Formats: sequence, structure tokens, C-alpha cells
Amino acid sequence: MQIIPAIDIRGGRCVRLEQGDYARETVFDEDPVAIAGRWQAAGARRLHVVDLDGARDGQPRNEATMRAILGASKVPVQVGGGIRDVVTIQRYLDAGADRVVLGTTAVKDQTSLMNAIVLFRERLVVGVDARHGVVATEGWTETSTIEATDLVKQLSEMGLARIIYTDILRDATLTGPNLAALHDLLEFISGLPFPIRLIVAGGLSSIEDLRRLAALPVEGAIIGKALYTGDISLEDAIETVRS
Repeated sequence: MQIIPAIDIRGGRCVRLEQGDYARETVFDEDPVAIAGRWQAAGARRLHVVDLDGARDGQPRNEATMRAILGASKVPVQVGGGIRDVVTIQRYLDAGADRVVLGTTAVKDQTSLMNAIVLFRERLVVGVDARHGVVATEGWTETSTIEATDLVKQLSEMGLARIIYTDILRDATLTGPNLAALHDLLEFISGLPFPIRLIVAGGLSSIEDLRRLAALPVEGAIIGKALYTGDISLEDAIETVRS
């Protein structure tokens, strides 16, 4: 299981939002590029970078900062937030992104989603962001009527390679992942006719959380707030899943 540090950008700064609430923001650093360098120096082999303003507004808002991270990074970077069409996907890939994450588009624009899967496949990830099992969109400010499992099934049938599953109510709360929901989701995925890989995010708060996840068929774990508060050491996290 790969450990993936998260860098969330709002107003050009590195922040965390509790449960995706833009009114509950904690600023951790004024320089996201420096933070990217810090996680690489600590052993990160991939970064997860999100434009929070873009996710809410529907178009990139911190692209200059995202590009600066991409230009300076020596490890693969997956980017998301405000990416709604193949033109923007291609622009980020041309800027050096290894993967691009779609969220709202997967729910609201099936044509763009299918085109993106056909064109980019292995370099495309869809964020399945769920609140009480229902998918949220527009930077988590709206709740759809689509069950997370229904979206995952559809994405599998469309040929998507991987998803990021986030339990919104656990995100940045340091309360641990929703293991019951993850077990249910993994069981559901195992019954799908076409394989899809899973990256988990939301609530990771301890090395023990990572041990539990590493015992599951999970490709990666995105860690955010726990790294910034020091509840999890990145070096220890990487060593834990390696051993």
C-alpha cells in the first residue's frame, strides 16, 4: 500500500478543511511548494494535490501554485480540484501531472467522463466522495442522489482503472477511517465483473489505522491532517506498510 501525503490548496496556502467545510479551515503553511518538498524529503513517492477553490468554483483557481509544485516535484503527483473537461486534464498532464482526479464531472457530465476514460485511462482517477454513502459534488458543497456503490459500478463498467474513496464525515477529523464502510465497499468491488483499484482517504489518524488498511486490498492511503499535526510521522507510516 502506497502512502500518499495530501496537499490541499486554498488561496495559495496549504490548508485542511474539516469534513470539507470551507468555514472550518486550518492553515498549515503559506508555501505549498515547500510542503511538497518536505514530504518528498521524508520519503513520499507520490503526492496528492488539490485546488480547493477550484473544486468549489468548477474551474482551476490555484493553477499557478499547482504548476509550481509539478515543476519542482521529483516524484509523481496526482492533481484534482476544478477539473471538468479533457482540455484541462491535458493541460495538467502537459504541466507534469502523473494522474488527474475528476470528481463532479463523474456525476454531472457523463460524456466528458467517458471521453476522459478513453483518452487517459491509467492516468485518470475519479474521486468518489461520500457522505452517508451518497456522493457529494462541487467541492463537497452539494449532495447528489447517487449512491457511492452505484457510481463505483458504473465507473468499473466504463473501464476506469482506479478510484479515491473519501468518507467526508471522517475527513480531517482524526477519528480513524470508516472501516465498516470500507469493508462493504471492498466486498462490493470484489463482485464487479471488471476490476477497479482503490485508494482510501478520510480520517486516518494513527499508525494502527495504516496497519489495518494495509491488511486490506487497498492500493494507497492518502494522509492529510495527521501529517500536519504530527499524529503520524510520514517516515514511520512508510516504514509500517513496508514491513
